[in-house]
Amino acid sequence: MIATPAVDLKGGRCVQLVGGRPENEAVSLPDPVAVALAWVDRGFSALHLVDLDAALGSGDNRATIARILTALPDGVDVQIGGGIRDDRAVAEVLALNPDRIVVGTRAVADAAWRRATADAHPGRLVVAADIRAGEVVTKGWTEGSGTRVEDLLTQLDDLPIGGVLCTDVGREGRMEGIDRAGVRAVVAASRHPVWISGGVTTLDELAFLDDVGAHGAVLGMALYTDTLDAQTVAERFGRATHDTERIR
Repeated sequence: MIATPAVDLKGGRCVQLVGGRPENEAVSLPDPVAVALAWVDRGFSALHLVDLDAALGSGDNRATIARILTALPDGVDVQIGGGIRDDRAVAEVLALNPDRIVVGTRAVADAAWRRATADAHPGRLVVAADIRAGEVVTKGWTEGSGTRVEDLLTQLDDLPIGGVLCTDVGREGRMEGIDRAGVRAVVAASRHPVWISGGVTTLDELAFLDDVGAHGAVLGMALYTDTLDAQTVAERFGRATHDTERIR
């Protein structure tokens, strides 16, 4: 399993939100490029970039993302999400040459688009199964989809995707721990690699995720507040124990 720091972008800044609410910023840092490089310098080999403005339909941070990718050393595994809801956005974000892109709202709502996009870019799409109380939520975590997470995972079974990112939105940024039973169920229900996000707070939880077969953990508030010691996490989980090479 690999631990992946989140670099969430809003208004050109690196932020951390509490409970997935855009008005609840608990962390705000002015230089996202420096933040990304700092995580790599501490020993992490993968980053998770999120364009919150694009997700919320209030602009985008593509220029900042491009600067981050240009600054990163070779070999850093990167996935990018936030507001990727049509073919143009898919093409523009893939042109930045990340390892994977994360698609949520459109992928949840439009099965035909989801399949066509996955077939066109095999292994490059991660589908976001963002959940609140077991329901998949969309549009920057502001709207319920009416779809249960288990049903969405079943729908994804035969697609050539690069994985699933399951974020427990209600736990995001609260550092209250993960829903272990829910995590175990999600990992067991998916035949694709699963990244877990939302509430990961302790080394014991990271060890649990590794034990149940999660592919990765996306870490936010616990790293930014030093609740988790970055050096220790990077030493134990900062590099994948299995293949995360680019699929081209």
